[in-house]
Amino acid sequence: MAEKRSIFEDVSGDGKTAGKPVAMPQGGMIDGGKQGARKAIRLWLHVLLGLVALMIVIGGLTRLTDSGLSITEWKPISGALPPMNDAAWQVLFAKYQATPEYLLQNKGMALADFKSIYWWEWGHRQLGRLIGLVWALGFFWFLLRRQIPNGWTGRLAGLGVLGGLQGAIGWWMVSSGLTGRMVDVASYRLAIHLGLAFFIMGLIVWYLMALRRGSQELLQARRNREGGLAQLSTILTGLIFAQILLGALVAGIDAGRGYIDWPLMGGQFLPSESFDYAPLWTNFFENPALVQFNHRMLGYLVFLATGFVWWRSRSSALRATKQAFDWLGAVVLLQMALGILTVLYAAQTHIAITHQIGAIVVMIMALRAVFAAKFPKAQSLR
Repeated sequence: MAEKRSIFEDVSGDGKTAGKPVAMPQGGMIDGGKQGARKAIRLWLHVLLGLVALMIVIGGLTRLTDSGLSITEWKPISGALPPMNDAAWQVLFAKYQATPEYLLQNKGMALADFKSIYWWEWGHRQLGRLIGLVWALGFFWFLLRRQIPNGWTGRLAGLGVLGGLQGAIGWWMVSSGLTGRMVDVASYRLAIHLGLAFFIMGLIVWYLMALRRGSQELLQARRNREGGLAQLSTILTGLIFAQILLGALVAGIDAGRGYIDWPLMGGQFLPSESFDYAPLWTNFFENPALVQFNHRMLGYLVFLATGFVWWRSRSSALRATKQAFDWLGAVVLLQMALGILTVLYAAQTHIAITHQIGAIVVMIMALRAVFAAKFPKAQSLR
């Protein structure tokens, strides 16, 4: 039977009581699991983030140059090799000549002109393959070396799954423009394709911010979260994401080149032809007047919501949180100005692609602000 211990007995600094060893309390249990190669994983994720952002930009240029339908087949492996001789070029050109885009829009195009749009689309697909390769090499390197922190294997594997899904959706999008009388891809499929790209990019950004701090630090920070500000900034981020999707609809049907005055559209607030299509619901996806109008209106809402959330962030006692919302407010203001310029200059390539780059920056700054509110950093009293 165990001997009773006195509540007054002394415990020495060597972990013994009356000469007998006792269990000493241990700290750091939250961070006691495998921490893994966090710094190396962050470096790998930074590379992936840069590649995904570049992919979004190249995708935008592919759309702006009407290059997306130049490759009429989906060959994930063999398609990595470009045409090697004149005969191969002629075969690919003949396949393109059978598409609605060629027959209805580009009839008479020379082989040299076809090559220029082919290289845009080939480069876009090649970059997708590179992203998949970088993900696979990094993920399996850390996995086999058992360097992935506890709880992170599924998250990092999910990035690869989403990347593969993105490739399939990309072909689903392209295939919509290869039949019937479509001279472009279906705008809603383009929106899904771009939306998933931004979702993947957002996950990478969030993972980078989370991996920069330990589990114990994040748990403590979450206890100090600024609840109201976190909810408002999350809603704002959702509005920004929806605005990006509407921007894809605008790009999908070249709606940005149809009404080039501001603040009115063709001299009207709401163009009279906004609901001319039948059935009614198709106007929201295919009618250039209504699609651009919706993009403008949501842009105004995002601008006003950003101003309100920024004003609410002034009540935060943390300098880092205020700065995160300062940056968000600045980039949203700049993005709105770029949007107006894009309209006034009929979506010229260099302005339109700058506007798309602005969307990338806005989304990153929005996620950074949400993270700052949900997991605020400790601030020195000084």
